[in-house]
Amino acid sequence: MSWKRWVLGSPLETARAHEQRLGVPLALAVFSSDALSSVAYATEEILLVLMTAGALALGYSVWISLVITLLLSLLVASYRQTVHAYPEGGGSYTVARENLGTLPGLVAAGALLIDYVLTVAVSAAAGVAAVTSAVPVLREHRVAMGLLFVGIIAFGNLRGLRESGRIFAVPTYAFIGSLALLLAAGTWRWFAGLPAVEPPVAGLPEVTHTLTLFLLMRAFSSGCAALTGIEAVSNGVKAFEPPETRHAAATLVLMGIILGTYFLGITWLAHTHGIVPGEGQTVISQLGRAVFGTGALYYILQAATAAILLVAANTAFAGFPRLTSILANDRFLPRQLATLGDRLVFSNGILILSAAAMLLIIRYDGDTHALIPLYAVGVFLAFTLSQSGMVMHHLRLREGRYRLHAALSAAGATATGVAVAIIAVTKFTNGAWIVVVLIPILVFAFLRTHRHYFYVRTQLSLVDVEPDRPIRHTAIVPVSAVNRATVYALRYAKSIAHEVEAVHIALDPRRTEQVQEQWKVWGGGVPLRILESPYRSLIRPLVDHVDDLMHGRRRNEMVTVVLPEFVTAHWWEGLFHNQSAFLIKGALLFRPGVVVTSIPFHFKR
Repeated sequence: MSWKRWVLGSPLETARAHEQRLGVPLALAVFSSDALSSVAYATEEILLVLMTAGALALGYSVWISLVITLLLSLLVASYRQTVHAYPEGGGSYTVARENLGTLPGLVAAGALLIDYVLTVAVSAAAGVAAVTSAVPVLREHRVAMGLLFVGIIAFGNLRGLRESGRIFAVPTYAFIGSLALLLAAGTWRWFAGLPAVEPPVAGLPEVTHTLTLFLLMRAFSSGCAALTGIEAVSNGVKAFEPPETRHAAATLVLMGIILGTYFLGITWLAHTHGIVPGEGQTVISQLGRAVFGTGALYYILQAATAAILLVAANTAFAGFPRLTSILANDRFLPRQLATLGDRLVFSNGILILSAAAMLLIIRYDGDTHALIPLYAVGVFLAFTLSQSGMVMHHLRLREGRYRLHAALSAAGATATGVAVAIIAVTKFTNGAWIVVVLIPILVFAFLRTHRHYFYVRTQLSLVDVEPDRPIRHTAIVPVSAVNRATVYALRYAKSIAHEVEAVHIALDPRRTEQVQEQWKVWGGGVPLRILESPYRSLIRPLVDHVDDLMHGRRRNEMVTVVLPEFVTAHWWEGLFHNQSAFLIKGALLFRPGVVVTSIPFHFKR
């Protein structure tokens, strides 16, 4: 369609798929924006929990961030092995299914799919929060803005992977540069003993909790949002330029270094400046005001932060469609999700992801803090299954330094397993229960889909089929009136079957007599059967007659119903006809051994 070509661009040939591959610079923008953007809200989520226990508790934020960064190092090292071991992509799903079994693989897949949807919703909501921090008057429109941003990102991805990489590279590198400037300037001002340009706008609220181990665990689980997005690179290895594994591993390591440095830096600066989250002002916004004031650099920082948070959703748009395509190829999702669109992207997956994220934004009123409790459960469960699968992979193949690699993966599995338990317990009543319930539902849907495809494959099997056995069948031509369309349909029926009969549903005695008289001239020797319809039904007598013909016939015999069908010159002219052919098709669709063939008669313009 011309409008589609204008919006999304001309179709790309399958042979040009290699041109859509990504090098490290573009791949960092496509696959790392989610992980890198999490530094904009991960520290804030830690402080939101700790500040309820007073000023003393805030000092633990740096230590919690350090533990999360060490966990990040374990994940990067382990997923680097995954990239080399599974160059076809698939990430946690592929690793867990091959090494732990189908059910653990599907659990990992379900967890990741949920996490990708949440990534889009959280990133859009957090990006809008960055905008409204700088321009508070826009706060009441945050839901509409979130929906608009998701639509823009979906549009960029529908145009093609490489094109979306170019679109989103600018915000990613703008954020990397502006945050580096913030950290450098903030660190210099602290060592120089300079006061904040603008003091923090938010003070500590009233103490409502005691500093306990459970509170620290809650803060840790909230900060673990910084680790979401690590999985995306291992899911999309096939999107990289050759050598794929080397470029994917390099992107993963580079992303881990930048993420760890920025996360620790933001947390430390927030601690040294006494910054806590405040109504309408994010931690990043307050840090920007403290270091830059409210000049041009502050607004550049906020614009870059909003941009990276919005394009962070692009990581999910790169990972979700690829994972659904792998699941579809394995027959755990509908096959339509495995098909590349005109622009060599998985368009159906992109559309489903967009719709699900938009529903979440509407449901939670575009509030980042309401969405965060749903976050991280799924992705850490996938982390744990992937690391456990890699342990089995190394022990099974016993290649190279397999003991060291297995030990590294085991350490990662243990750490992420503890993390997912902490996250599930501390956030269960705050919304994590939704994810805990959704994962089994998704796994059940995967298994039912696979069962359906297994049933279809069994039914289509060539076992016990006798080759070259002819199929005898009767062709039936429904006749409402004798006209040119009816004659054309009758000629076609005689060309495909030796046994042909015409049937007329007797609704009007005078019309029936007229049809019988005309049939003597135009029937060509084909018998005309009159079917009585005491309740004036057009469909029921025909269906009953077809059932009578099929009853008692041999299994290889069929009935072909040849329908004369009008095709009007203009679409609106079809409203003047009763669409009986459409009704007959619907009534006979589920009758085994019955074929319905339409013979269109096109009216001339």
